[in-house]
Amino acid sequence: MKKIIAMLAVVAMLLTSCGSVPITGRKQLLIVSDQEVLAASLQQYASFMQTAQISTQKAKSAQVTRVGQRIAAATEAYLSANGMQDELQNYAWEFNLVKSDEVNAWCMPGGKIVVYEGIMNLVSSDDELAVVIGHEVAHAVAKHSNERMSQQVLAEYGAAAVGIFTSGKSVATQQIAQQVYGLGAQYGVMQPFSRKHESEADRMGLELMTIAGYNPDVAITFWQKMAATTTQEPPEFMSSHPSHATRISDIAKWLPQVKQKYGVK
Repeated sequence: MKKIIAMLAVVAMLLTSCGSVPITGRKQLLIVSDQEVLAASLQQYASFMQTAQISTQKAKSAQVTRVGQRIAAATEAYLSANGMQDELQNYAWEFNLVKSDEVNAWCMPGGKIVVYEGIMNLVSSDDELAVVIGHEVAHAVAKHSNERMSQQVLAEYGAAAVGIFTSGKSVATQQIAQQVYGLGAQYGVMQPFSRKHESEADRMGLELMTIAGYNPDVAITFWQKMAATTTQEPPEFMSSHPSHATRISDIAKWLPQVKQKYGVK
């Protein structure tokens, strides 16, 4: 009976917690509410900003704000034009350039965007910065943080279910089952979904920057610069990101489709 109840609980959760990603239309599991995700992200963002050093490079800070606001406006225009006006309440955009040599940028759910000075060394134009910010905003619009949190919740349910299903077996069998489940969850689900999120953000970012009026062609040259900064990559199946070669190849494949969709020559 416990086995049946556990299976029914998981099935019910899956059936009632589905959503779809804007632009791509991919179905996704969203167990955690937007309010919970936003509350957690705002707390993390506030904590980060208390210790972060804001950049004193005024021209680059202004560039981040300028491009960020333009991408944000394009994002809101897209959501409004496609019947997703209710989503706009989830965003209160902020743009910050912080002191760090790290080649990185991120966008919290809710539209809190942080760019590191290190990545600005690779940016030679507003168009290239739009590649970065478009990608990060796409993560927020696609609710990837929510989906990741939901996957973790589901993984915990799965681990509990494994315990129930093997309850009549020996301790050694139960331990092996849990170890196999853990490896399967990590390399069979969690990592591939991370790569899927990154690829999806690349595709969505291309569209958002194009809607904003930036040149999407620079995405290839920008990611080639990023590839040149990496001395060694882990095997792709063990990485949360696609390889640089895969990423660049995918972008080259998507570009003609995106340009045709938005009438860009």
